[in-house]
Amino acid sequence: MKIIVAVTGASGANYALALLKELKEKKVEVHLVISEWAGEVFKEETGKKISLLKKFAKKTYSNKDLATSISSSSFLVDGMIIIPASIKTCSEIVHAHTSTLITRCADNMLKTKKPLVIGVRETPLSGPALENLWKLSLYGAIIFPLSPGFYHKPKKISDIEDFITGKALDLLGITNNTFVRWESKKR
Repeated sequence: MKIIVAVTGASGANYALALLKELKEKKVEVHLVISEWAGEVFKEETGKKISLLKKFAKKTYSNKDLATSISSSSFLVDGMIIIPASIKTCSEIVHAHTSTLITRCADNMLKTKKPLVIGVRETPLSGPALENLWKLSLYGAIIFPLSPGFYHKPKKISDIEDFITGKALDLLGITNNTFVRWESKKR
């Protein structure tokens, strides 16, 4: 399996790191695109350099490189996830502003009907942001609010990261047991 993972400057850097680790463990070929602001947010939230993310990818691309192979809809890929996805990036995608590699790849997913998972972490959401997310959903994207469940009674932050990672893998069609799934207590 081959996946494009994009990381933007929204809060939620740990989710990107947890997902990339799991994808590497599952031997998924990852093509990673990191926005300009993602590095700053990653450093602020984790205390680590963005170069850490790169070691979990087969190849990393500049968000400015529109001439690379993954910018083409002829690049064979199984899907894409943007985690975390900023509202700015979502707005650019919904309006087909393909001036960055992230938005160009996302547009390719929409036009080729391949899975595009958008992990939105921002809150609260304005009316225009909600409208854009709704439109992206109509166009075929999977809107994935990075809102963890608590039925599994998380004890530490990594439990929440595992929950989100497992849900992301589910949406990409990757079998996993990364998180505790809901089971009814009814008899």
